[in-house]
Amino acid sequence: MSVFLALIRRDVTLALRIGGGGLLGATFFLIVVLLMPLGVGPDPAGLARIAPGVLWAAALLACLLSLDRLLQADHEDGSLDQLALAPLPLEAAVLAKATAHWLTTATPLIAVAPALALTLNLPAPAYGALIAGLVIGTPALSLIGAVGAALTVGVRRGGLLLSVLVLPLYVPTLIFGARAADQAAHGLPAGPSLLFLGAVTLLALAISPFAAAAAIRVNLR
Repeated sequence: MSVFLALIRRDVTLALRIGGGGLLGATFFLIVVLLMPLGVGPDPAGLARIAPGVLWAAALLACLLSLDRLLQADHEDGSLDQLALAPLPLEAAVLAKATAHWLTTATPLIAVAPALALTLNLPAPAYGALIAGLVIGTPALSLIGAVGAALTVGVRRGGLLLSVLVLPLYVPTLIFGARAADQAAHGLPAGPSLLFLGAVTLLALAISPFAAAAAIRVNLR
């Protein structure tokens, strides 16, 4: 457990030191959401109608922005080979790296989401469902992204290939996350959508570390 936590701490420290994931993702999230009223017009009713989908799509793309460095830097400096040989199971190492990615990328988005939702005139009843959905659903984005990063590790300029691989797998999280906020905005119970969102995250938690570890082992041969 101490090695697992140390790996998380190392990745978080590196991400903060180089000014990566969190700041870049939050800035991208901010720009996309603030540009939306300029593109679709300032009509409050229209903005409120599209707000859940816009916020979730922007959060998804912001998380995707830093995925190509999740394993690539470790591959380039040889750390990935050391992780594969370390006493810590490779599956646990992948889970630690996905956790660090979530902490540095998704948590800043969750923190600024309420302020940005205000600019899109999101109805007040939907705020709780939006934040709950982001907390429940964004771990799946990092876990699924870890599989894509493992499949493309070592591929030169594999960012586009990574996006093609993981975006279809992000669709259930996008649908249930946006639907939960939309249902809450219309006074409907958001619980069922949040439960489905949680099921997607749990499924990703059960499968992704093993799939990513297998892909890494193949790429390191």
